Amino acid sequence: MSDLLGIGYSGLKAYSRALSTIGDNIANAQTPGYARRRLEMMEAVGGGNSIFYRGNTNPGGVDIRGLDRSVDAWLIEDSRITSGDAERSSTKLSWLDKVEGALSDETNGIKTGLTKLFTTADQLTSDPSNRTLRSQFLQSADDIASGFRTAANQLNKMGEGIEGAAASGVDQFNSNLNALEQINIGLRKARPGSTNEASLLDERDRLLDKLSSQAGVSATFDNNGAVTLRAAGSGDLLVGGGAVNPIAVTAAADGRLSYSIGGSPLAISTGSLAGLAEGANHVADQRAALDTMASDFANQLNAAHQAGSDANGNPGQPLFTGSSAATLTVAALSPDQVAVANASGSNGNMLAFGAMRGAADPESRWSGHLASQAQTVASARAQDAAAATRADASAAARDSVSEVDLDKEAAELLRFQQAYSAAARTIQVARETMQTLLSSI
Repeated sequence: MSDLLGIGYSGLKAYSRALSTIGDNIANAQTPGYARRRLEMMEAVGGGNSIFYRGNTNPGGVDIRGLDRSVDAWLIEDSRITSGDAERSSTKLSWLDKVEGALSDETNGIKTGLTKLFTTADQLTSDPSNRTLRSQFLQSADDIASGFRTAANQLNKMGEGIEGAAASGVDQFNSNLNALEQINIGLRKARPGSTNEASLLDERDRLLDKLSSQAGVSATFDNNGAVTLRAAGSGDLLVGGGAVNPIAVTAAADGRLSYSIGGSPLAISTGSLAGLAEGANHVADQRAALDTMASDFANQLNAAHQAGSDANGNPGQPLFTGSSAATLTVAALSPDQVAVANASGSNGNMLAFGAMRGAADPESRWSGHLASQAQTVASARAQDAAAATRADASAAARDSVSEVDLDKEAAELLRFQQAYSAAARTIQVARETMQTLLSSI
């Protein structure tokens, strides 16, 4: 009867642990990174049995082998790769959208100002002495200069914003590296199959997910589940052997970002940090292009205005001063100093202004630049949509293995409740049988 008591006791202990495991699954059904757990059980070795031989009619109860996490290593790795790609494209797109907003006519009015300048020049050809039109011509030039300064200021702020976001992202990345090493220490001490080990493994995977979404990483695991983490591609050691090697970010004078580890360059091609670097490159390109256009426009329009003469017969003065978009300003001219005339007539210079309109005039060049920016954003948006779709599909495949199904847990809960009741009944039968035997003596 003592064997029967032992069988019942082992069942109570095992099924109580199983019920507790199911309770953990239900409680953490919505916890990010939580992998469903299942209690592994095996037949216990009964009296007269050994690990090499088991009797056919000598049951020994049930033993707990440990907790098993429902994970698929390949699906997890695929999910991390696609997540990194999605974060890169999403981060890049967000900054490209901001650049498009800064260059849009609704924000800076450059396109409207250029159109108004040429329209007013056309009107002056019909009424060259009209001071109101002359004032409107100067106001249009001032609107153009103000628009360039507005766009340059916004792009400068974006560069600063990306630099700050990159610095914050690198700090978070390094903090996650340190946290991962602490998890490694805990895993080397944890008892295999324990709840503590399962919790540490869940946290390890959550940290690896975060690190993968920030930058490309490659992970290998020892027998305890402790991870050695390297940068994808270069193979630089990030975490391993009790050491943590943080990364750093540096911004160039034009705002372009570069990453390093231990003083050596580190190429990051995926994750949000890569997206920030690509966004910084695009902002730097647009800042340079804006400065070039501001200088070209100023030189082109200045030359056109200086080719004429004003109302007093004096040579035309430059319309703009400044050598960059941020410093472009309109000259302090009076309406009478607008160079409407030239040697061919009282409206000759404005006729020459109108003749500038074409494939290479400022208005057409600016419209072409906006169209090119819109095409770049559209391409980035298509890439982001594709990357997000791949990431969602990979996450769904991973979740199909790891996530908690409440219906399944409810069925398991009922099954182990009945098993627990049966184990309790076994002990009760053993006790009643023993009492009957003792009372008959």
